[in-house]
Amino acid sequence: MIDVLVLDVNETLTDMEPLRDGFEAAGLPRHGLDEWFTAILRDGFALTAVGAYAAFRDLAADLLAAQLVAAGLEPDPETIGNVLSGFTRLPLHPDVAPGLQRIHDSGVRIVTLTNGAAAMSENVFRNGGILPLLEHRLDVSVPQRWKPHPDAYRYAAEVCGVPVDRMALAAVHPWDIDGARRAGLQGYYIDRRKTPYPQVFRSPDRTVADFEALAETLQEKAK
Repeated sequence: MIDVLVLDVNETLTDMEPLRDGFEAAGLPRHGLDEWFTAILRDGFALTAVGAYAAFRDLAADLLAAQLVAAGLEPDPETIGNVLSGFTRLPLHPDVAPGLQRIHDSGVRIVTLTNGAAAMSENVFRNGGILPLLEHRLDVSVPQRWKPHPDAYRYAAEVCGVPVDRMALAAVHPWDIDGARRAGLQGYYIDRRKTPYPQVFRSPDRTVADFEALAETLQEKAK
């Protein structure tokens, strides 16, 4: 058994579909969310690769402004702020709260580690009923290296005071699983959409449909 379960946040815990409403209200197509979020990750990864750092919000704002201009719209701060504020109101996936409660009750410590700002999800976790289950809510602003850089995962291990091989990362993103595996953690792939895991990445230690299935698997392992 692991001692600490590290959770990715965006898409892994939160359902980002409501952000499409913000795009529509700003005059952008609803499908623009996918391009925008992918571009945020791309640029965060690129800066990390060259030893630089920018905050998620700053990249998100710049890229959203570019999308607005490309659509012939005014990239005013109020419009951008309204879209970004949607992150603080996202719902959790239905499996998250019951699954994490079972994992917590089994004695596994739970922390979050996001490329975004930890503060951005506080109300989301409170409203979803999981805030008391989280020992730490971490982001990459301290190591200033976006996941999947190993320094991000090592930072979480340092905060928790455990070796990396006593930790596992749970995420819906194969690139995050791969990064965690290379840093020495176990990797748990949350595969709600039945998406084939890319063969170019290091394989996950477990593949489960959701957090309730992960809780069941971990409890069976502990017997």
